[in-house]
Amino acid sequence: MRRLLSTLAITGCLLTGFQTITWGQALPGFTLFSGVKSENQLPFRLDFGGQTNNTDRYILKIPTQKMKLAVTQFAITYPDYYKGTFDTTKVEVKYKNKKVALSEVKWNKESRVIEIFPQEPVPAGGGVELILSNVQNPAFAGTFYFNCQVLSAGDVPLLRYVGTWILSIS
Repeated sequence: MRRLLSTLAITGCLLTGFQTITWGQALPGFTLFSGVKSENQLPFRLDFGGQTNNTDRYILKIPTQKMKLAVTQFAITYPDYYKGTFDTTKVEVKYKNKKVALSEVKWNKESRVIEIFPQEPVPAGGGVELILSNVQNPAFAGTFYFNCQVLSAGDVPLLRYVGTWILSIS
């Protein structure tokens, strides 16, 4: 009995000594009083924890049920108080976990919008990930609402709202 207790004690100490690897921020979680309806909140992940003044990777997801039409352009708008920077050469789009070829990525700093143009329209009926790598997080912490708008092939040439990613940088 004594040997069993000492073995359990040592095992417990060893297991608590190891850190578990977790995602810095994953999905929107539970949000109170955001002003954004829950059906309009989009899932996301910040790969390196969303720490101020650090380089990060934002994986902004658009669920399958939001992809009702083929998309020829993605537009990500962000608030004027977000002072981070984006690397347009490190932007990727994945559709059903496969990389989509892009023709152009534009970052309009004055209008606070990132425009992503795939070479071919991204088909409807599948999940999409917009991956922004080499993002320099802002120096000050805050909650930032990134809005997703899309332009569909053959549709009226106006961007259509898809949802909002509510990012917290701490």
